[in-house]
Amino acid sequence: MENHFTLEQQKESLHKITSDLIKPIGINRSFHLWMGFLTLALLGCLYAYYLQLRDGLGVAGIRDYVSWGMYIANFVFFVASSLIGMLITAVLGLSGAKWISPIARISEIIAIGFAAIAGLVIVSDMGRPERLINVFIYGRIQSPILWDVTVVTTYVLISLILLYLPLIPDLAMLSRNQTLPKWLRKAYELLSINWKGTASQYEILHKAIKIMAILIIPVALAIHTVTSWLFASTARVGWDSTIFGPYFVTGAFVAGTGFLIIAMYFFRKNYKLHDYITELHFDKIGKILVLVSLVYLYFNINEFLVPGYKMKSHEAVHLRELMAGNHAWLFWGVQIFGLILPIVLLLFKKMRKPLPMFIISIFIVIGSWFKRYLIVVPTQEHPFLPIQNVPDNFIYYQPTLIEGLITMASFILVLMIVTILSKVFPIIPIWETAHEKGIHEPEKLS
Repeated sequence: MENHFTLEQQKESLHKITSDLIKPIGINRSFHLWMGFLTLALLGCLYAYYLQLRDGLGVAGIRDYVSWGMYIANFVFFVASSLIGMLITAVLGLSGAKWISPIARISEIIAIGFAAIAGLVIVSDMGRPERLINVFIYGRIQSPILWDVTVVTTYVLISLILLYLPLIPDLAMLSRNQTLPKWLRKAYELLSINWKGTASQYEILHKAIKIMAILIIPVALAIHTVTSWLFASTARVGWDSTIFGPYFVTGAFVAGTGFLIIAMYFFRKNYKLHDYITELHFDKIGKILVLVSLVYLYFNINEFLVPGYKMKSHEAVHLRELMAGNHAWLFWGVQIFGLILPIVLLLFKKMRKPLPMFIISIFIVIGSWFKRYLIVVPTQEHPFLPIQNVPDNFIYYQPTLIEGLITMASFILVLMIVTILSKVFPIIPIWETAHEKGIHEPEKLS
């Protein structure tokens, strides 16, 4: 039912909404300490990358047989996590789910952070990163690698547009807010592109958002489908699968939703947004997580049951190694603690509260990363050709400290992007929140 308030009530309500949602904006002591810590940690990780550039990829655990290790597993994980923007903004947004309004911008920030750094993760796996330009100069349309570069870049651009468009009304209002620093108000005024809040402008804005939301769906599906084809287009046991496309996409929704819940909990608690990111939002996103996890569990069963039933010789070796060999403890840990147990727990409403969901999501995210590790590494330890007269470290992959630090650098960069965006822009849309409260022309009242 639509709310009707007097002009004074609307002004008072808008003032409270604006004050609450811009409170986290700004550079303060906590921001300096956090960014200083991240910068110092990043410098240590960059030194590890310098050692890799100087001494070669031999300092990492990757060798002749296992030529893809943590770096590629991390790349797949980053691409997967970035799909949360499409799931929330596009799929749920186009379906008319109004409850996503407070979390849509958070999902886009996460998507931009992970998608933007995914390309750098690939560079970390290159022994000669200066040759990356050759992908663009000599790239062939037949190569899935060129497809991957193209769709990742396109996805980042569309995600930036989807973040920016709903920001425009907020930027116009905040450009007149005297409590904000002058330089920030000037930046807001420039970015608001002369927004006045007229009916025609809102009509154009809604159409533009809808168009970009529609466009991002095939691009997002392509980004992880193409990533899966980098594996599935080979004849290797463990990768030679026709369901890798949807298998990767559903797994991406699980990982991305886990990250979104962690971010929701952090922003709600630390930015004092309990009135805006409520238990209702956790309950609904928890149900979404159960749904995508069940679909992902279905694909997991298919991925192992079918080759297990046929039990071809090479597939038998690979499956035994996963389920009862060196990787068994990791395989069963991922399946039980990263997928099955979270599904069971989230079926109960009391577990779809903020704190339980935060803890469960941590397990889901960790399990999702190790799931990518299990997709990438064990397959390479069982090539078709026999392995003879080589050291054990050429056969069995063991991550190194340098490799771990370089991998950690990518997460630090994502945290930096998310931190900066959340301190410069309101993470919850002010104008949409005002409209939901019955304030239909917030620009004229601000």
